[in-house]
Amino acid sequence: MTKTFTPAAKRGGSLKRNLGLWAIVGLGLGYMTPTVVFDTFGLVARDTNNVVPLAYLVALIVMMFTAVSYGKMSGAIPSAGSAYTYVRESIHPNAGFMVGWTSLIDYMLLPMVNCLIIRSYLEAVFPGTPGWIWVVLYCILVTGVIYFTMRGTSNLNMVLLVFSIVVMVVFVVMVWAQLRDGEGAGSIASTQPFFHEGVQMSAVLTGATIVCFSFIGFDAVTMYVEEAKSPKIVPRAILLTVVLGGAIFLVAGYFTQLRFQNWEVFAPDGDMQFVEDSTLPLIGQFVGGPVLQAVLTAAGFAATLASGLASHASVSRMLLVMGRNNVLPKKFFGHINAKTHTPTFNIVLTGVVSLLAMAFTLEIISAFINFGALIAFTAVNVSVIAWFAIKQGRRKTPKDIFNFIVMPGIGMILTGVLWANLSLGALIGGGAWAALGFVYLVFLTKGFKKKVSAFDEIQPVTGYNKVPEGLDAD
Repeated sequence: MTKTFTPAAKRGGSLKRNLGLWAIVGLGLGYMTPTVVFDTFGLVARDTNNVVPLAYLVALIVMMFTAVSYGKMSGAIPSAGSAYTYVRESIHPNAGFMVGWTSLIDYMLLPMVNCLIIRSYLEAVFPGTPGWIWVVLYCILVTGVIYFTMRGTSNLNMVLLVFSIVVMVVFVVMVWAQLRDGEGAGSIASTQPFFHEGVQMSAVLTGATIVCFSFIGFDAVTMYVEEAKSPKIVPRAILLTVVLGGAIFLVAGYFTQLRFQNWEVFAPDGDMQFVEDSTLPLIGQFVGGPVLQAVLTAAGFAATLASGLASHASVSRMLLVMGRNNVLPKKFFGHINAKTHTPTFNIVLTGVVSLLAMAFTLEIISAFINFGALIAFTAVNVSVIAWFAIKQGRRKTPKDIFNFIVMPGIGMILTGVLWANLSLGALIGGGAWAALGFVYLVFLTKGFKKKVSAFDEIQPVTGYNKVPEGLDAD
């Protein structure tokens, strides 16, 4: 039976605790958009010299270490708030604020990415219709669904996710048959998608930074801890999201790379439009003609819509936490609608921001997203060391040293390497955003004379207090 809790009338309402393990994993996988492997395939193939699966493998390894750290911290500090919560409690409130501020850029922009991909699909199908029309219609649809029900978000997300994965399985089977008949590499077993002459590790790392934003779904599931049936299922959901998502990306990327050994097939006569926008429609056309092109595009549309629902809902919850703790104006950002049990102001605001998809490209937006995401991932690995090894003193046995120093240390180094390989534009733009956050931090703390308000949830809104006893909740 679904339980709700309303601590005060002025709060307006509460979030419902009704999401099980697979519902949360589904939201995470939906967030990751499985079909994005086809959207960015040409771009990543170009930048890595045709070793797309290797780029995904590198990103998956990095994310696995970081996912373990997320699982440890979500168990120790079961609070909707993610990376900035962990940094605040394990290191310092000001450090937590800065991590939260940089994370805000990727959470706010992820819904825009999905809107942008949908726009590119519909422009390809209806070339005579202005792209801004599709952007507006998409934003109205997604905002409306999430506005009225979180449960509806979960259910619709699962339907769309299952459909897209089924189509991807059909695609892999068709490519398998074509490879067996001599198309592409002419074999289903080859090392070419992972290594061949001319492959450079620096280029692979660049490709890994492009694809790593697709893994952000495992981080986003921590936002649903308030709505999980039990907080204990969240660490398992994190790991399952990474493993299943990574497996989908690797398998799809591997067979696609075998079928298309050179990215230039997507750029006839040097036209880079499809490489820089989305190669999904062309991949479908080359493999199965107009029929598969239509079906694969429909699957991409479904997966992207599922991701749009999940990312839109997650950023709304993030803004809710910030509003409740007066990091942002509480009257607006901290409000939950008593009828819909959703943070309606945040949901509408996210929809308005997504309208900017009219003017940006996928490559630019993904670069900015990765700036914030990789800083957050690095910070969570650091938090494990600070919380367990330093604060709790768990560094005296080989097991503790391995779990709380070596493992997160490796994760920290790996995410740092990817961050260092971001484009110069992403580093400059992200740095400017971080600088703005620092100025805002100085304002909030009156020149560091007072403690900054917490990003983490300090009020029991679903029947329990998500900040464990003994933590500083000021």
